Amino acid sequence: MTDEPEENEIMAAAREAKAREEGAARTTEPARLSKWGIAAIGAGVGSAAVAAAMLYANRNKKRG
Repeated sequence: MTDEPEENEIMAAAREAKAREEGAARTTEPARLSKWGIAAIGAGVGSAAVAAAMLYANRNKKRG
């Protein structure tokens, strides 16, 4: 048997995060969003705005 404990999901996530952090530290180019990434963010914000508008518009209607 080895002295190392079995890797669970928390330890695996921590190992992956550390590897990601080390990889990001090696790069000198800043991250850029692609056109599709910006479109997805816009769609998310837009749908949240529509949902908020619907909630606001329907807040005083009586249910019956």
